[in-house]
Amino acid sequence: MKKVLVIVPFPMGDDDLARRQAQLGAVDLGPGIAFHYRAVRVGPRNYSSQHDMALADFSILDAGLDAQAEGYDAVCIDTMSDSGMAMLRSMLTIPVIGPGRHAMLVAQMLGDSFSILMMWDRWRMLYTRTLAELGMAHKCASLRSLGVTPDNKALLSGKEDEVLPLLLAAARRCIDEDGAQVLILGSTTMHEAHAWLAERVDVPVINPGPLSYKLASVALDLGLGHSRTTWPAPLAPKHAMIRAIGYAGAACLESAQ
Repeated sequence: MKKVLVIVPFPMGDDDLARRQAQLGAVDLGPGIAFHYRAVRVGPRNYSSQHDMALADFSILDAGLDAQAEGYDAVCIDTMSDSGMAMLRSMLTIPVIGPGRHAMLVAQMLGDSFSILMMWDRWRMLYTRTLAELGMAHKCASLRSLGVTPDNKALLSGKEDEVLPLLLAAARRCIDEDGAQVLILGSTTMHEAHAWLAERVDVPVINPGPLSYKLASVALDLGLGHSRTTWPAPLAPKHAMIRAIGYAGAACLESAQ
């Protein structure tokens, strides 16, 4: 049985973690592979500034540092920011999949241009950074915000009547006004809206979390992993230091609650 670790980018309890695990229901992964979810020990409240992004990278590195030693065959990162992906790729030889860049690359397989639907405008930097790294800014027809502050734990629960009409209106503007031929949900926190939206528009809609699970499965089936030339291993890895910072951060978080 292949084991994949899914790193959830915010500290949370079992009930909130279950909303993230529900993404598995959107994709048929077949037998022989199991996905295990782990929330980070530390992290920012949201991904809304460069301060937050630095904490996000560390929190996901801390959560996945020992994944290979723990017997996992791959890692998926449950955030479109791909936070910690490059760091974990430098530390691990097993596949590490971030949904942000992979959603954009798959969108290019399905059409000539794509738009990204985001919950609020403060997430814009997450996508512009990845687009620049991939050299794909010219393929992105638009980034459209719903203007709704995201809830990283409750997700869309209780806000469906507010969010879904805004999502559909933004999607239609992406298609009709911006020329998007593919849509990407801008966050794994939006996964609950995927089926609803896909039924109401005439272009493909990419659900980034389940896509990352399928790509992890494909990478394992084909024996593929990331290039050590692109993500070289550190000359002097600091595993103990990273763990110690993680423990200290978690203790600080507990004392503040």
